[in-house]
Amino acid sequence: MALRQPPLASVHADRGAGFTDFGGWEMPVEFDSIRAEHTAVREAAGIFDVSHMGEIRVEGPDAATLMQRLTTNDVSALDPGDSQYACITTEEGVILDDTVVYRLPSDDDPDRTGGSGSEDPSFLFIPNAGHDEEMVQRWRTYRDDHDIDAAVENVTEEWAMFAVQGPEAPELVDDAASVDGGSATDLSKFEATWADVSGSECWVARTGYTGEDGFEVLCPWDAAEAVWSEFDCQPCGLGARDTLRMEYGFLLSGQDFHPEENPRTPYEAGVSFTVKLDTDFVGRDALAAQKERGVEESFTGIKLQERGVARHGYEVTRDGEVVGEITSGTMSPTLGEPIALGYLPSEYTDGDEVNVVIRGDEKRATVTSPPFIK
Repeated sequence: MALRQPPLASVHADRGAGFTDFGGWEMPVEFDSIRAEHTAVREAAGIFDVSHMGEIRVEGPDAATLMQRLTTNDVSALDPGDSQYACITTEEGVILDDTVVYRLPSDDDPDRTGGSGSEDPSFLFIPNAGHDEEMVQRWRTYRDDHDIDAAVENVTEEWAMFAVQGPEAPELVDDAASVDGGSATDLSKFEATWADVSGSECWVARTGYTGEDGFEVLCPWDAAEAVWSEFDCQPCGLGARDTLRMEYGFLLSGQDFHPEENPRTPYEAGVSFTVKLDTDFVGRDALAAQKERGVEESFTGIKLQERGVARHGYEVTRDGEVVGEITSGTMSPTLGEPIALGYLPSEYTDGDEVNVVIRGDEKRATVTSPPFIK
């Protein structure tokens, strides 16, 4: 099957980007170097093409009910323009995917994200790369089985998505985005609004995946090049996005959790704040029971004390026994030290000594709760 491509594939190729297959998309992995791009985001600003992320529009009289049943957070807490991080779980409480849910303004313009223009509540949620069709099917099946009145549309290939991240990102976005009655920098974290960028109406959200301040900008697919060109900063690929998120301990769907290969619940994965047990969602009872009894393993960080880089799937040992497994690892560009993420017995705490098995050798390491940088 041919890989899906973002709207700026040829623009990125002309800029000299290297590409990789990620979630069924051919995406830029680096433009100059991962280190240079990583440093730009930590010290100034960088822009990422994240058009491989899905966009699913949900609206109608029962849209809020459908979103509440299929995500773990409290959708009723969202006012128009608000967003929240949430998990999508099975009946057993296992994470299928993590997502950001946006509550769109009422009476939304029908040209925006595929909206109908009705005054019914409307939402946009962002599944990870390659999960859009799976989640559309999940939403529609649940809707039909439970006689819920809501429309569910996959608008992934109607909207490009860029992330402008770093300490200088607010100024860049403020200069580029025209917001009625205010500015982009008026937005608090996890707030969003419509704004004009290069003549196109875009959804501008103060969200990101790097640990730095920044924004994510959704724009019409055919306006992608004009909007991208508005941000004069370092173009960045998925390589730097990965090292940046690891330094802050952010989960990567399909790697730090996977419903078949590494099934984990939000409590095990360290995102218990996404679980609101006083709401009714798929997996709620299983998670309530797990919260009561506690978890045996928890997602945490590990910092190597010897030369080497821990990679996905490497074993973690203590006193000669395997006690856990690495799910993500890298040489931290900021620290110049090897860091890793993975699951260990829940009783392990910061400072506990473990080993990571790298090519048959046990390398000394220390349990370190992320973020690794402050």
